[in-house]
Amino acid sequence: MAQESLSVKKTEAPVSGKPKSSASGMASPAIALLELARRARAATTQDELVFHLVNGTHTLVPYRQAVLWTTEGRPRGLSGVSQADINAPYVQWLSRLQDESLKTCVEAGVVDVSALSPDMQEAWHEWLPAYGLYTPFAGSTPGGLLCARERTWTDQEIAIMREWLDIWLHAWQALVEKNKPRSKLSWQAFRSAWASRSWRNWLGIGTQLPWYKRKIWWIFAGVVVFFLFPVRLTVLAPGELVPTDPIIVRSPIEGVIDTIHVQPNELVTRGQPLFDFDQALLRSRAEVAEQSLETALAQYRQTTQMALTDKKYKSELAAQAGLIKERRAEAVYLADQLNRSTVVAQEEGVVLFDDATAWRGTPVTIGETVMRVVRPGEVEVEAWLPLADAVTLEEGSRVQLYLQSEPLDPVKASLRYVAHKAVERPDGVYAYRVRATLAEPTTYRVGLKGTAKLESHRTTMFYWLFRRPLSVVRTTLGI
Repeated sequence: MAQESLSVKKTEAPVSGKPKSSASGMASPAIALLELARRARAATTQDELVFHLVNGTHTLVPYRQAVLWTTEGRPRGLSGVSQADINAPYVQWLSRLQDESLKTCVEAGVVDVSALSPDMQEAWHEWLPAYGLYTPFAGSTPGGLLCARERTWTDQEIAIMREWLDIWLHAWQALVEKNKPRSKLSWQAFRSAWASRSWRNWLGIGTQLPWYKRKIWWIFAGVVVFFLFPVRLTVLAPGELVPTDPIIVRSPIEGVIDTIHVQPNELVTRGQPLFDFDQALLRSRAEVAEQSLETALAQYRQTTQMALTDKKYKSELAAQAGLIKERRAEAVYLADQLNRSTVVAQEEGVVLFDDATAWRGTPVTIGETVMRVVRPGEVEVEAWLPLADAVTLEEGSRVQLYLQSEPLDPVKASLRYVAHKAVERPDGVYAYRVRATLAEPTTYRVGLKGTAKLESHRTTMFYWLFRRPLSVVRTTLGI
């Protein structure tokens, strides 16, 4: 179907020395316009404003049907109904009328039905009265109001409708702007603030004041002093309290742990039993070795007696003597294993290990670590310095450990050494091991974790703030 633009015809109203009312018995158009404007400003919702336009306009100019289009392609409001059904044939035809003809109209005027396509003319006479007045919104705002009735429209009514639509559109835009979600700092607000010269006058930009009276120079000097202010370069790393030189209690034999005589974090003395192995197997093996040794000795004595009368038994004496030495060595070894099945503390200190019940019945191999004994007072700080924070740290630098259990009472220490090679931690992160000696004895127990603050050389505030961003930029861009 060919689309044709709407042509607007202007009717000439008879000239009279006295303005006539729009309809007999109706109030003055000016009073009606003021009342409509008051109701438009008092509207609180868009639906209320739309209903007021398509139905309340009848008090200003008489009509039989009214249709409102806004930004949508379909009608936004119809007179006589609270909500239009978008699937109704009438509403669908109105959408076509807006798209094909009314959209190009820029001035208020009477609709020239004869300029429409034949099928649109036929539908017009079916749905609407013969005379229609279309008033578009002013400016670039899309949409407008169509009013239809059975008699012609005068120039006075067209002018009144144009003025009323301008008033209504102003109230509509104010309501839309009021309901629009706003951000705290919008681009329009920024442009308005930038265009304002009040801040420039306050800073002294473009004024005739001496330089030392302009605030901008004092602010600039304050920023420079702030960034050049000397501070101590510090880094943070996860840390904990660890023993300085713990005594490692290892398994002396291969077997199954039977009894644990101490509890975790218990203070033990030198020679105090720590744990026992299951001795049943060791004792039986030792007894078998003793019996084997007795048997070998008996055979050796018997062979010696027989060698006195028969020389052929003399050759067996050397082999039986070697067998006796072998049996005796095995018996001594098993006896020593039986004696070592009870492990005792070699030094006085606090014993560190996991739950005692977890070790009972656990098979261990020779050399496997079971416990650690920490001498009283031998505690230091261990921290793990990440690769990204590996700044230069000198021996004796100050270290503070802020424990998670006591964040307000840091443990003070001095740096002892930093490992030359990064190792992989259980969490998969590579870090350097850092050890620091406590400045004074502490009552906190070994194993408490926290965050260690490591101090390096002095630098500027600018470098302290932007060290990591600059490192990321250089690593990413290679500059």
